[in-house]
Amino acid sequence: MKTPYILTFVGILALALYSFTSEFQEEWVVPEKYVNMKNPTDPKVDLAIGKSLYNKHCKSCHGKEGYGDGPKADEMTGDLGDFSSAEYQAQTDGELFYKSTFGRDDMPEYTKKMPDDEDRWLIVNYMRTLGE
Repeated sequence: MKTPYILTFVGILALALYSFTSEFQEEWVVPEKYVNMKNPTDPKVDLAIGKSLYNKHCKSCHGKEGYGDGPKADEMTGDLGDFSSAEYQAQTDGELFYKSTFGRDDMPEYTKKMPDDEDRWLIVNYMRTLGE
Protein backbone atom coordinates (compact mmCIF):
# COMPACT_ATOMS: atom_id res chain seq x y z
CA MET A 1 0.00 0.00 0.00
CA LYS A 2 2.92 2.37 0.68
CA THR A 3 4.54 1.61 -2.70
CA PRO A 4 2.28 3.95 -4.78
CA TYR A 5 2.97 6.81 -2.34
CA ILE A 6 6.70 6.20 -2.43
CA LEU A 7 6.73 6.02 -6.24
CA THR A 8 4.67 9.21 -6.45
CA PHE A 9 7.04 10.98 -4.06
CA VAL A 10 10.12 9.79 -5.96
CA GLY A 11 8.55 10.90 -9.26
CA ILE A 12 7.73 14.36 -7.93
CA LEU A 13 11.20 14.69 -6.44
CA ALA A 14 12.84 13.65 -9.73
CA LEU A 15 10.72 16.14 -11.67
CA ALA A 16 11.57 18.92 -9.23
CA LEU A 17 15.29 18.17 -9.45
CA TYR A 18 15.18 18.05 -13.26
CA SER A 19 13.35 21.38 -13.39
CA PHE A 20 15.87 22.96 -11.05
CA THR A 21 18.96 21.73 -12.86
CA SER A 22 17.65 22.41 -16.38
CA GLU A 23 17.57 26.15 -15.64
CA PHE A 24 21.35 26.27 -15.56
CA GLN A 25 23.53 26.08 -18.62
CA GLU A 26 26.48 23.78 -18.76
CA GLU A 27 29.84 25.49 -18.50
CA TRP A 28 30.99 26.80 -21.85
CA VAL A 29 34.30 25.06 -22.41
CA VAL A 30 36.55 26.90 -24.83
CA PRO A 31 39.35 24.91 -26.50
CA GLU A 32 42.80 25.81 -25.16
CA LYS A 33 43.87 26.95 -28.64
CA TYR A 34 41.36 29.81 -28.38
CA VAL A 35 41.86 30.57 -24.69
CA ASN A 36 45.46 31.52 -25.43
CA MET A 37 44.80 33.15 -28.80
CA LYS A 38 46.12 36.69 -29.11
CA ASN A 39 43.88 39.41 -30.47
CA PRO A 40 45.59 40.61 -33.68
CA THR A 41 43.80 43.98 -33.68
CA ASP A 42 44.64 47.16 -31.80
CA PRO A 43 41.80 47.92 -29.35
CA LYS A 44 42.40 51.66 -29.81
CA VAL A 45 41.96 51.48 -33.58
CA ASP A 46 38.66 50.98 -35.38
CA LEU A 47 36.61 50.95 -32.16
CA ALA A 48 33.80 52.71 -34.06
CA ILE A 49 33.68 49.79 -36.51
CA GLY A 50 33.48 47.32 -33.61
CA LYS A 51 30.63 49.33 -32.09
CA SER A 52 28.80 49.45 -35.42
CA LEU A 53 29.17 45.68 -35.88
CA TYR A 54 28.03 45.09 -32.28
CA ASN A 55 24.95 47.26 -32.87
CA LYS A 56 24.13 45.36 -36.05
CA HIS A 57 24.73 41.79 -34.84
CA CYS A 58 24.69 41.70 -31.02
CA LYS A 59 22.62 44.52 -29.54
CA SER A 60 19.21 42.94 -30.25
CA CYS A 61 19.95 40.17 -27.72
CA HIS A 62 22.75 41.52 -25.53
CA GLY A 63 21.44 45.09 -25.25
CA LYS A 64 22.97 48.51 -25.84
CA GLU A 65 25.16 48.31 -22.72
CA GLY A 66 25.75 44.54 -22.89
CA TYR A 67 23.58 43.66 -19.89
CA GLY A 68 21.77 40.86 -21.75
CA ASP A 69 18.59 42.93 -21.92
CA GLY A 70 18.10 43.52 -25.64
CA PRO A 71 14.65 43.41 -27.27
CA LYS A 72 15.08 39.72 -28.23
CA ALA A 73 16.48 38.65 -24.83
CA ASP A 74 13.15 37.39 -23.52
CA GLU A 75 12.94 34.95 -26.44
CA MET A 76 16.26 33.36 -25.48
CA THR A 77 16.84 30.51 -23.06
CA GLY A 78 19.83 30.60 -20.79
CA ASP A 79 22.07 33.37 -19.57
CA LEU A 80 23.00 36.02 -22.14
CA GLY A 81 25.78 37.32 -19.93
CA ASP A 82 26.51 40.74 -18.58
CA PHE A 83 29.43 42.17 -20.52
CA SER A 84 30.04 44.78 -17.79
CA SER A 85 30.61 42.15 -15.09
CA ALA A 86 34.05 41.32 -13.72
CA GLU A 87 33.41 37.63 -14.46
CA TYR A 88 32.75 38.35 -18.12
CA GLN A 89 35.66 40.76 -18.47
CA ALA A 90 38.03 38.22 -16.85
CA GLN A 91 37.75 36.01 -19.94
CA THR A 92 40.56 36.21 -22.47
CA ASP A 93 40.02 37.89 -25.83
CA GLY A 94 40.41 34.44 -27.37
CA GLU A 95 37.57 33.04 -25.27
CA LEU A 96 35.28 35.90 -26.31
CA PHE A 97 36.32 35.48 -29.94
CA TYR A 98 35.56 31.74 -29.81
CA LYS A 99 32.12 32.25 -28.26
CA SER A 100 31.27 35.04 -30.71
CA THR A 101 32.48 32.97 -33.62
CA PHE A 102 31.05 29.51 -32.97
CA GLY A 103 28.14 30.18 -30.61
CA ARG A 104 26.04 27.51 -28.92
CA ASP A 105 22.38 27.04 -28.02
CA ASP A 106 20.67 30.39 -28.71
CA MET A 107 23.97 32.11 -29.53
CA PRO A 108 24.33 31.79 -33.31
CA GLU A 109 27.51 30.94 -35.16
CA TYR A 110 28.84 34.03 -36.93
CA THR A 111 31.31 32.54 -39.40
CA LYS A 112 28.81 32.97 -42.25
CA LYS A 113 27.27 36.33 -41.25
CA MET A 114 30.73 37.75 -40.55
CA PRO A 115 33.25 35.67 -42.46
CA ASP A 116 36.11 38.10 -41.73
CA ASP A 117 37.77 37.16 -38.41
CA GLU A 118 38.89 40.76 -37.98
CA ASP A 119 35.26 41.92 -37.68
CA ARG A 120 34.69 39.55 -34.76
CA TRP A 121 37.93 40.69 -33.12
CA LEU A 122 36.74 44.30 -33.45
CA ILE A 123 33.52 43.34 -31.67
CA VAL A 124 35.59 41.77 -28.86
CA ASN A 125 37.45 45.09 -28.55
CA TYR A 126 34.15 46.97 -28.33
CA MET A 127 32.72 44.51 -25.76
CA ARG A 128 35.75 45.29 -23.58
CA THR A 129 34.61 48.92 -23.38
CA LEU A 130 31.28 47.80 -21.87
CA GLY A 131 33.12 46.83 -18.69
CA GLU A 132 34.50 50.31 -18.13
